[in-house]
Amino acid sequence: MKYSQTRRDWLRNAAVLTATSGIVGSVNAADSKVAWEESIEKGLRWLSRTQSARGKWNTSNYPTAMASLAATALIASGSTTTQGPYAKQIGRATDYLISKSRPNGLIGDPQTDMRYTYGHGFAMLLMSQVLGEEGLIDRREELVDVLTRAVQFSGNAQTEAGGWGYVSAAQGNNFDEGSTTITQVQGLRGCRNAGIPVSGKVIENAKEYIYGCKNPDGGISYSSKQRGSSRPAITAAALAALYNAGDYDSEHVPDMLEYAKKSLHDLGGRSFGHWHYTYLYYSQVVYRQGDELWKPFRDRLYDKIVGQQSPDGFWGSQGSMHPVYVTACNLIMLQLDKGYLPIYQR
Repeated sequence: MKYSQTRRDWLRNAAVLTATSGIVGSVNAADSKVAWEESIEKGLRWLSRTQSARGKWNTSNYPTAMASLAATALIASGSTTTQGPYAKQIGRATDYLISKSRPNGLIGDPQTDMRYTYGHGFAMLLMSQVLGEEGLIDRREELVDVLTRAVQFSGNAQTEAGGWGYVSAAQGNNFDEGSTTITQVQGLRGCRNAGIPVSGKVIENAKEYIYGCKNPDGGISYSSKQRGSSRPAITAAALAALYNAGDYDSEHVPDMLEYAKKSLHDLGGRSFGHWHYTYLYYSQVVYRQGDELWKPFRDRLYDKIVGQQSPDGFWGSQGSMHPVYVTACNLIMLQLDKGYLPIYQR
């Protein structure tokens, strides 16, 4: 609590100095940034105190994905497994995810993670970010082993079309869809950035899968087997994944970006589901475009998110989505500017 109070006092003083000096912006802009930081702190503390002793968050669905996203939100604050106010929580979550690694490389439990590719992908992403900051040799070796097998599992689980489904290609009769495909691509890219070998063919096939799902309006379909209807959420996620894969200059990207902007830049004027999933990825896309586009969008996005936070620090469930999921997504978005996670950096 002392750390948080000191941090809040520092931010208030900095905001007042900034506003009165005229160096950066208006009083309102400074006040907004203080409100954002206070919102982040409240959310991080809520995640911290709701974590179980085993390192997971007690959600009935998607326990592996929830632990991975929540820990990603904590590490986005600048803490690691060895330092920072949330080091203990990140370490516990990492231990939990390591314990969920199976001999075939899957991170998760098919009995409790029915759509286990989500948890597998998010776990790869989180642990690849942890690996880059882990100083203990034996711990690094353990993470490298888990992630090496996880990458192999993802490659084996890829469908003939180049995407992924909710389960492995063999178990799911080669069904694939966009959201799980994007989760795998980001997780694999995080592993590759951390030094884990990743097959270039797997990534190229995934990119071709995304382009094969592209419609004339620039949007991406739900699945290679259900083309024709563009999905704003999938399109935003696909763009974020392509940027992670280094594919900024593809002939397909401008059309996809234009579709995403028309559908999403007003923060939800068009009707669609999964708002937090959508903006988790669309915010990454806009951030990569540079400050001229990012900052005005960021201000509107952050003010909207902060205005919906509960006094206890969490964000309430949206439909079937658990508060842990909504809170983690919001905190990741709110901390993009901090730049602590390599996977989200420009």
